[in-house]
Amino acid sequence: MSLTASFAPIDQQLAYLKKGLAELIREDDLRERLTLCAKENRPLRVKAGFDPTAPDLHLGHTVLLRKMKHFQDLGHTVIFLIGDMTGLIGDPTGRNSARPPMTRDEINQNAKTYKDQVFKILDPEKTEIRFNSEWLQGLTFENVIKLCSKYTLAQMMERDYFANRYREGVPISMHELLYPLSQAYDSVALECDVEMGGTDQTWNLLVGRDIQQDYGQPRQIVATVPILEGLDGVEKMSKSKGNYIGITEPPKVMFRKIMQISDPIMYRYYELLTDVQVDEIERMKQSVAAGEKDPMQMKMDLGRRIVADFHSAAEGDAAREAFDREVRQGLEPADTETVEMPAGVQTEKGIRLDKLLAAVGLAESVTDAGRKIKAGAVEVNGQIVKEPVMANAGGMLVLRLGKKWKRVRF
Repeated sequence: MSLTASFAPIDQQLAYLKKGLAELIREDDLRERLTLCAKENRPLRVKAGFDPTAPDLHLGHTVLLRKMKHFQDLGHTVIFLIGDMTGLIGDPTGRNSARPPMTRDEINQNAKTYKDQVFKILDPEKTEIRFNSEWLQGLTFENVIKLCSKYTLAQMMERDYFANRYREGVPISMHELLYPLSQAYDSVALECDVEMGGTDQTWNLLVGRDIQQDYGQPRQIVATVPILEGLDGVEKMSKSKGNYIGITEPPKVMFRKIMQISDPIMYRYYELLTDVQVDEIERMKQSVAAGEKDPMQMKMDLGRRIVADFHSAAEGDAAREAFDREVRQGLEPADTETVEMPAGVQTEKGIRLDKLLAAVGLAESVTDAGRKIKAGAVEVNGQIVKEPVMANAGGMLVLRLGKKWKRVRF
């Protein structure tokens, strides 16, 4: 199939691809490569590597995935590279100590979930999923020596995360020095035109340019995207820091996490996680500053958009409605389970609330329920109840203990 007709003009492609990038090394190189690919009637080969260090991708990963999708929109091929071999090393980037290597079983399991998740964003028809064990596992010791000979220790020590550890007397294992070289060899094996990553990966990506040249290949273009801050608005989004939003989390969970972010970070999320244009985001800021728009409503719109991207538009709307009902109005969830009044709960003196809570699964035991009642953590029909026995009633009781709800029918 001829691809020439599907390629947009070079200037148009460049403008689209540069949007949202933190850095492009170098723009002239990308222009030349796009021109060459058009003449050769072939798509660019665009790589991004993901070490399977956790079973789930989060919104921080999707900043890169969304930009990869932009290359696909222009007809180019994206390589989603799963670093099942580099994951055994552990990326030392930004770390003050060595990351413990993962086991092969952990890597294989996490890699499987990655394959199931990436197509929430990427086009499967324009995506190659590759594992770097395909070429790294087969390297002989001679091959490894040859690879190591192409880079010096002085070059490695130019990186702050190695230089600082050396200066502070923190051990640096030899296998950590192999990480950037292994990542660079991935580009050689895949004959990459472009490698993408977060700004914290810039140095590793530049090593790839040098190693490709040593192996007689054109140097890849490096394109980096900004690092997304987590829910705390300070640290990089990370599962290990607990400040993440997983892309497979339930809609209500995703929405509520988004509602935790600060107003300034909200604009950052709009920029990096949606297709809303920069000038429109600026107008949002001005409208809020002028008191014309409510930032809470804008944040709820953001939550709806993001949930819709990873679930569906209907689930995005439902998550927004649930948040408004359950959090802002304090009402029970629309899907609260209704159960019949359990036997042995009603007595002549009234309803044993502690027994009821335990029987319907809102408390672990009658004793646990009694403690929660005394602490004022239990609501019945919207009222806090602090006594273990309440008057007999008919109809329906709406029980709440923390985030748990239950409707009990007489």
